[in-house]
Amino acid sequence: MTQPERWLAAKAPSLDELERMADEAYRQLPEEFRALCKDLVIRVTEYPTDEVLDAMGIESELDLMGLFQGVGLPFKSENTTGQMPNMIWLYRVPMLLYWAEHDETLASIVTHVLVHEIGHHFGLSDEDMAAIEARVE
Repeated sequence: MTQPERWLAAKAPSLDELERMADEAYRQLPEEFRALCKDLVIRVTEYPTDEVLDAMGIESELDLMGLFQGVGLPFKSENTTGQMPNMIWLYRVPMLLYWAEHDETLASIVTHVLVHEIGHHFGLSDEDMAAIEARVE
């Protein structure tokens, strides 16, 4: 098969394939990190819902690659009952678009978004995480 013929058969990763990427990224995290995420639910879907976009004041469904929903660990109370589990949503199409426009691997994008949203699970703000990333770089 020639190079152009191979590209004719190429497809973007499916939801299942992206979910497997996210699972692999999660398994690569340090055990002590994952231990604090034992009740965290991770879901992959095509796009954020209109309700999520409206609540966040985001106009385009392509502008959000991931979302944490729940109460960060430092803010949880053991006395609170009936609370839904903390959830992370990864949005396939916005991540694929970002991948197409940047010089990064899809696996690194999925990992970055997953770790970012887990940071919210730990109670970190976007500003906290930006400061941490700036120190690393």
